[in-house]
Amino acid sequence: MTGEQEPEKKAGNRSSEEVIRVLDLYETREKIQTRQLPGFYRNLQRWTWLPMLSAYFLLPWINLDGRQAIWFDLPARQFHIFWITFWPQDFMLLAWALIISAFALFTVTVLVGRVWCGFSCPQTVWTMIFMYIEDWCEGDRNQRIKLDRAPWHSQKILRRGSKLLLWGLVAFVTGLTFVGYFNPIRQLVPELFTFSAHPAAVFWTFFFSVMTYMNAGFLREQVCKYMCPYARFQSVMFDQDTLVVSYDEKRGEPRGARRKDEDYRAAGKGDCVDCSLCVQVCPTGIDIRDGLQYECIDCGLCIDACNTVMDKMGYEPGLIRFTTEHAMEYGKTSIFRPRFIGYAVALALMVSAFSYTIATRVPLGVDVIRDRNVLYRETTRGLVENIYTLKINNMDTRDHSYSIEVTGDYPFNYLGKDVVSVKEGEVLSMPVRIELDPGLMDVPNTDVMFVVEAIDSEVIHARQESRFIGPRLQR
Repeated sequence: MTGEQEPEKKAGNRSSEEVIRVLDLYETREKIQTRQLPGFYRNLQRWTWLPMLSAYFLLPWINLDGRQAIWFDLPARQFHIFWITFWPQDFMLLAWALIISAFALFTVTVLVGRVWCGFSCPQTVWTMIFMYIEDWCEGDRNQRIKLDRAPWHSQKILRRGSKLLLWGLVAFVTGLTFVGYFNPIRQLVPELFTFSAHPAAVFWTFFFSVMTYMNAGFLREQVCKYMCPYARFQSVMFDQDTLVVSYDEKRGEPRGARRKDEDYRAAGKGDCVDCSLCVQVCPTGIDIRDGLQYECIDCGLCIDACNTVMDKMGYEPGLIRFTTEHAMEYGKTSIFRPRFIGYAVALALMVSAFSYTIATRVPLGVDVIRDRNVLYRETTRGLVENIYTLKINNMDTRDHSYSIEVTGDYPFNYLGKDVVSVKEGEVLSMPVRIELDPGLMDVPNTDVMFVVEAIDSEVIHARQESRFIGPRLQR
C-alpha cells in the first residue's frame, strides 16, 4: 500500500459521511467493460472517425503522376506528399509543421479541453473499433462480464476466438497500411503474401500490427493514463474557462435511486438517480461525478448516457454536460480570453508563414563546393583558375533543363556546360572552372555567384555563393 489516502463521499449520503479509500499503485488492473449506448456524442465520434480512417487506409492506394500520392521514400531521402516532394534540405519545414501541430493542439485544449483525445486520437479511435468488435462477438456489457466469469466451453472459445481473430485482422491491416506509406503498398502487398518481401518490410509490418493489437486490445486506457504525456501536461493549459465534461453537483446531489413518479425533491434528493451508466460507458473507467480528472478524455459518452436517463425520468437534460468551471459557479464564462487569443494569433501567424513558404518554395537545390586541395592555379595564358564541384538537385516532379552562369565583382570566365538537363529527383554533380585575369583583382579573394535557372520556368531559379581565390597582392 502506498499510504496515499483521499476522501471519497458515499453515494446517497455524500454530505454527511466520508470514507477513506486507500490506493495501491501496484494493484492488478481491473478490466473495464464498457456499455455501448447511442447518443449525440457517440454519433459525432463515428462521423469524426470516418474521414480519418478512410484517408488513412485509402491514401496509400492513390497514385499521382505515376507514383504513390503519399510516399516517404527513406532510401532515396524523398518525401512525396501529393504534388510536392520534400528533401532533407526541407527538414526545417517538417520542424515547423510539428510546432504548428503542437500549437494547434494547445489552442484547442485551452478552448475545449481534451477533445482531441476523445474524438481524434488514434489510440481512442482504434480502441473504440476494438470495443465494437468485442461487443459484436461477445455481446453487451453484462454478457461479457458473465462470459469472463464462466468456465471455458465451446461457446466461450468460439466467441473469444472470433474476437481475437478479428482484432488480429484489423491490427494486421493497420500495420500493413502504415508500412505502405514507406514502401509502395501496391508492391508490398503481393510481395508479402508471396513471401518475397524485404525482411525489413516484414518486420515492421508485424511490429506495428502487434503494437496495434496490444494497445487497442489490451492496454487501452492504460496508454492514456500512464503512457501518454499529453494527459500529464494538459493541466497547464486548462483554466476556469476551458470547456470540459462536468457533473453539476449542485443539481445532482444528494444522489439516490427513486421511482419515476416519486417526489424526490421532498425526499431531499437531487437529479442524479445513481444508475452508474456514466461510469459504465466511460472508456477510461472513471466516475465523472468525482470531479475533473486527468483520465477524462472528453469523449462525451457519459453525457449521452446521463441524458438518456434524464429523458426517461422526465428531468431536464444536462446534468452532465460540456461547460466551464466559471459557468458552473457563476453562470457565465469567457471564451475569448487573452490566453486563447494569444494562442490563436500565434497559430494564425505560423500557419500563414508556413503556407507562404510552401507556396513560394523553389524545387531546386544548388550547392557549390570549392576544390580545397589547390587554392588556385595559373593557366598557360597567365590567368588564375579555380575549380569547383557544382551540384544541381532537381526537386521538382518533372525533368528540367537549367542554364548556368557566373557573376561577381569581376568579369569571370565560366568554363563548363552552359545548359544541363536534370531528371526528376536527380542530383547532378559536375566539375566546373572559373578563370580571371589576376591583374584585375585588387583583393586576394572575392565572392563569386553561381546562378542556375530553369529554361522552361523563370520561377525556378537558385543562387549559390562561393569564393574565388587569387594570388596574394604585392605591397
